[in-house]
Amino acid sequence: MNILAFDLGASGGKLFLAKIDGDNVSIENIHRFDNVSYSANGALFWDIINIYKEMNVGIKKAIEMTDDQIDSFAIDSFSNDFGLIDKNGQLLTQVRCYRDERTARHADKIYSKLSKEKLYELSGNQNALFNTYLQLGAMREDGHGFLLDNAYKLLFIPDLLINFLTGKTISEYTISSVSQLYDFKKDDWCQEILDSYDIPRELFGTLTKPGTLLGNTQESYNEMMGTKGFPVSVVCEHDTASAYLSSPLHTDCALVSCGTWSLIGTELDHCVITPEGYAANLANEGGYEGHHRILRNVMGSWFIQESKRYYKEHGKDYSFSELGELAEAAEPFRFLFDPDEPVFYNPGNMPKKIQKYCMEHYGEAPETVGEIIRCIYESLAMKFRWTVEQLEKVSGKELPVINMMGGGSKAEILCQFVANACGRKVVAGPDEATAIGNITVQLISIGAASSLDEAKNIMASASKIREYLPQNHEEWDVKYQKCIINK
Repeated sequence: MNILAFDLGASGGKLFLAKIDGDNVSIENIHRFDNVSYSANGALFWDIINIYKEMNVGIKKAIEMTDDQIDSFAIDSFSNDFGLIDKNGQLLTQVRCYRDERTARHADKIYSKLSKEKLYELSGNQNALFNTYLQLGAMREDGHGFLLDNAYKLLFIPDLLINFLTGKTISEYTISSVSQLYDFKKDDWCQEILDSYDIPRELFGTLTKPGTLLGNTQESYNEMMGTKGFPVSVVCEHDTASAYLSSPLHTDCALVSCGTWSLIGTELDHCVITPEGYAANLANEGGYEGHHRILRNVMGSWFIQESKRYYKEHGKDYSFSELGELAEAAEPFRFLFDPDEPVFYNPGNMPKKIQKYCMEHYGEAPETVGEIIRCIYESLAMKFRWTVEQLEKVSGKELPVINMMGGGSKAEILCQFVANACGRKVVAGPDEATAIGNITVQLISIGAASSLDEAKNIMASASKIREYLPQNHEEWDVKYQKCIINK
């Protein structure tokens, strides 16, 4: 079997080709590209057409590599961002980036319609500026509501790309469930939330669960690509949901999908919407059947990505490993900051933002590259600990092991710091967790596996892991008890 998985992140896209023959599984990243947002007149956009173009570059390679024998294709991505189309599938607007400042500009007005407490009670989602609900409310407040009133469908990014391939309009369950528009109790859109901003219910595609075989690519697409066509599957389109499915652990644990964001959570078989969950701003998120997640978004590799970009713009192109080495050599525990402070949310000048924050809180600031990167990694590790402790309180279960997955789990310094700060074993890997989870569900959708357990067993050989045990935990614990994050 030849299975394609397109994984779109906030910093880049990847297309994977999985070749599966009995117990033999090989996964190759056959195409990758950078994905960045662009600012124009104070608004922030994704280049969705370039994303589509680059995705097709990868698909074209796969067509050639497999002699046009593709058994399934599926997409996952970050959540909440969307495109609007007309009845002919024509894109009506550019796709805004979730970091666009319009949500912050109108947040107070939006929350006056429905309070944060009420939104949490209705949706179970965390309150965050990136949520689709806030984006739609901001559109109304900016006078752009006519787009919602006249569009045919609102499609989240994976569903928009699927529409380009198949012409079908769906709203996949896992990515819909994190929009702050969804009601877990009713397993449907929340009418009270929609009504608060006159969001038409018919604007959304058919709710579709992961593991569904959607159908083949449409003829116009096949002609453009020079292919006989191939099946398109619906997987856990929210990349975190896909990543969590790749975990090699079979016991209660904290799961961390490490990318631009660090999604720190655990799996349950039910949603948990409580005052304690609201106070910790823990999100309920849908997954594959029986794999409900509660988690918190913590700023992750965003700090390193933005710092790396800043230094490159100023004449020094550090590799990730070089930054890690500089951090290792720097003095420990000089500065700690809360990664979730709003000042760090928007792109640009990250090292300067960190220095300004530290100056305001400590009266001094990190000076060297190593000092800045070290305080990033130490601060993330401390925030990981705080979040895991909140998860234990809300879920009612102990989480003695932390499984860090995804690209960020390749940062050895971060994995070791998390083990040190939390006093728990860290299992790191798989690196390409999202792609593995994506492919796992495709096996079910095309009938190559009859259950999730069977599909995960098939994919088990693709997961490579490393382990980190706590070091100097007592010293880290003293610093944690006194640090800003624990206040």
